[in-house]
Amino acid sequence: MKYGKLKNITKKLLSDNWYTLNKFIFDYQREDGIWEKQEREVYDCGDAAAILLYNKNKRTVILTKQFRMPTFQNESESGDGMLVEVCAGLLDGDTPEVCIKKEALEETGYKLDTVTKVFESFMIPGTVMQKVHFFIAPYEENQKIGEGGGAEYETENIEVLEIPFEQAFNMIGNGEIKDGKSIMLLQHAKIEELLGV
Repeated sequence: MKYGKLKNITKKLLSDNWYTLNKFIFDYQREDGIWEKQEREVYDCGDAAAILLYNKNKRTVILTKQFRMPTFQNESESGDGMLVEVCAGLLDGDTPEVCIKKEALEETGYKLDTVTKVFESFMIPGTVMQKVHFFIAPYEENQKIGEGGGAEYETENIEVLEIPFEQAFNMIGNGEIKDGKSIMLLQHAKIEELLGV
């Protein structure tokens, strides 16, 4: 079967231990019309949602801090694997809106009534299928109904951080925030002047 510039697509399952890793072999038509055989490995961990919680009056944002094994492996000589991030999680069959409200409650303890989707993005399109849905939401102290920290069965051990927005934004430049989705949402907040700064 042919799909535009693709034909003869075959898929081989390499791993389904946690999520799925497939190898795709296919013919791709180049701009000069020549068909060439290509191989790509594609990791499918499901789509996700991420959110930046902000308080305009206090000019603060809610972030999380947790251990990430891939980060530790990449920076094991200079880092401890801890990553400061916005709240996020896999959709697991939910709509992005339902998912992110559930994740916000689990991870931060804040019960959100309204969330606003601002964009969506493929974060690592060369190897990972995942699309991330990005949200923002204002928060108030009376919305905090739990401790947060993540779901116990997921062994997340999340630390909840309330940080002045300018400090959080500056953490991008000094390397304290390296997570792509967090950088994108903090930059969105800066561009849109969500906190009046």
